[in-house]
Amino acid sequence: MTRRGFIKGLLAVMLAGLFAATYGFFIEPALRLRVRKWRIRRADWTAPPLRIAVLADLHVGEPYVGLKRVQQIVRRTNALSPDLILLLGDYAAGHRINLQPVKIADLAPVLSGLQAKHGVYAVLGNHDWWDDRSAQKRRGGPNLYGDALRRNGIRVLSNEAFKLDGAGIWLAGLEDQLAIYTGNGRYQGLDDLPATLRQITDDAPVVMMAHEPDIFPKVPDRVALTLSGHTHGGQVRLFGWSPVVPSKFGNRYAYGHVREGNRDLVVSGGIGCSILPVRFGVTPEITVIELFS
Repeated sequence: MTRRGFIKGLLAVMLAGLFAATYGFFIEPALRLRVRKWRIRRADWTAPPLRIAVLADLHVGEPYVGLKRVQQIVRRTNALSPDLILLLGDYAAGHRINLQPVKIADLAPVLSGLQAKHGVYAVLGNHDWWDDRSAQKRRGGPNLYGDALRRNGIRVLSNEAFKLDGAGIWLAGLEDQLAIYTGNGRYQGLDDLPATLRQITDDAPVVMMAHEPDIFPKVPDRVALTLSGHTHGGQVRLFGWSPVVPSKFGNRYAYGHVREGNRDLVVSGGIGCSILPVRFGVTPEITVIELFS
């Protein structure tokens, strides 16, 4: 190789690295947004066809997910005409590069603009609990994020299941599995799957919201669909694989539609970032699931 060829090659590598850094640290996490659709056919689906729009892991805060970006997400979600909108937690910022924090008191009124035929419902995520220091001291609720959402007309489910009669389904919401920090890198969950399932009293299909997907192996076949976020698809994903996934199951539940036995799980890639404000190969997304028989 000639000296000129070596210099050209080195320059090309440097430019490629600069582009990748710019894309991963700014363009993809701050500017891009897509709609990711999954169609799930179930033989035991006895309800009418159902279109669910999911928003997960907003992690609000400038410069990546400010209120204007959330307003854009709300408009685009409403334009999809979903039957049901589900918010899967982690409204709080998840990284320290947060130049202008956005309080839940300011975010919740924007989210109240979401509209769906059968309503808008939410669960809380781990960052929503960790960000509420009073709740941490109490080792439980009330939670300031949940309270703000409720004040703005969004029902927050905490180990609760109820019959959504208009849709012909049960909607269940599990409390967070990593809610309380107990020290030494350990966390205590506030989730109670058995108590949640005991509230279901007939054979109508069940849709379960659970912020972290790690509960999925314990979810019975009785539940038609489990919806989760938390992983952000690993934030960096190449050829269907992520090097770091915040799950004890690694890539098993990192992203997308997973079917195990007769159980279906969809893990949304979400909107925001955690730990580091980087996304590469996991475009922020509004996740849409169409369920039918």
